Amino acid sequence: MATDVYYGSPFQRSLVPEQTLPARLDRILERLAIRDRVKGETVAIKMHLGFNIGYSVLHPVFVRKVVQAVKEGGGHPFVTDSPSSCATAAERGYTTETLGCPIIPNQGATEQYFYPRERPYKNIKEWRVGGHLHDATFLIDLAHAKGHPSCSYGGVFKNLALGGMAAATRGQMHDVMHFDTYWFPELCPDAETRQRIIDSCPFGCIVQDKERDEGLHLHFEPCNQCGRCLQVAPEGSLQIDPVNFQSFQQAMAYAVESVLITFDRDKQVFINIGTQITPVCDCFGFTGPAILPDIGIFGGNDPCAVDTACLDAMKSKELILENVPSSMEVRPEVEGHPLQKLHGPYKDPYLVCRYGEELGLGACEYSLVDVEEGEASDTTLAGQQALSAT
Repeated sequence: MATDVYYGSPFQRSLVPEQTLPARLDRILERLAIRDRVKGETVAIKMHLGFNIGYSVLHPVFVRKVVQAVKEGGGHPFVTDSPSSCATAAERGYTTETLGCPIIPNQGATEQYFYPRERPYKNIKEWRVGGHLHDATFLIDLAHAKGHPSCSYGGVFKNLALGGMAAATRGQMHDVMHFDTYWFPELCPDAETRQRIIDSCPFGCIVQDKERDEGLHLHFEPCNQCGRCLQVAPEGSLQIDPVNFQSFQQAMAYAVESVLITFDRDKQVFINIGTQITPVCDCFGFTGPAILPDIGIFGGNDPCAVDTACLDAMKSKELILENVPSSMEVRPEVEGHPLQKLHGPYKDPYLVCRYGEELGLGACEYSLVDVEEGEASDTTLAGQQALSAT
């Protein structure tokens, strides 16, 4: 059975406040019955508060709407993220006064407050869930939907997976892409050839390994799998394999699982706000032009359905080519999602949704309900169709 995902369009038919995104977020919160569900609950509103001078993070107006709904329902809300983001949140407009609730570092001020959960996966032995997130009784995952260099997309899964973990686990999650061997030095003993491999990458993805003179290190984040390096490398010495890229998304699914098992299923809400869709994550600490049009707000009780619905909306749009940074390359020949054309075919943004579904965190099939119209759309199976093509 398809899960309802409530949708607020960014488009206005009339120049009235009722047809703007904050008003539509109000209606999504009503359809999710937030006020009826949070009485007496300690409600963690997990966000990404950004860094430095980034201004594409969620506007405080949206956050305050969520906070108000929780307080009106008798809940006790707090906004949470990693300590480094919380420490400078005021620089981006996030304060107790603007949001209406406290801002609490998820893992404590020194990243030492966490609950370990054992679930070995490649280089990761345990998942250190942020203590304040763990101690809450109700979760609202409030995410900014945008691009991401590790997996092409960041939404409710990514928001919870990285920000929900302590620093050591976050680092291991990024390192998981290096677990499976991709460089075989015995097949390329010549230093000059190794330098040509390094020079072949226009994105600076390949560098000399810091620990081994004969080694090469691949930075997976800027890699779009163009294959220029493979044209230079001796056969078999370098592998650009899907498994390295997919490992990060599997790790995200395990991280989200480690957070969600601490909450009852009916005490989980997921909201994606798709505005100012930049090519990379808010953790970069700056904002460039949007590379996709605004797509609106998606809210539901299932992370797989909410991210899939958001991705499907993005898939219906074209990249804004003039806004793509010149340091990145659009590959029009790549089939699939627009973000794959920018970040590469092996960074399938739907993968984390599929992995989450396999773990029992939700289901990708959804029914899109426009809160303006109140009627289910005919895109019920769009998510499943997109996944079946991967």
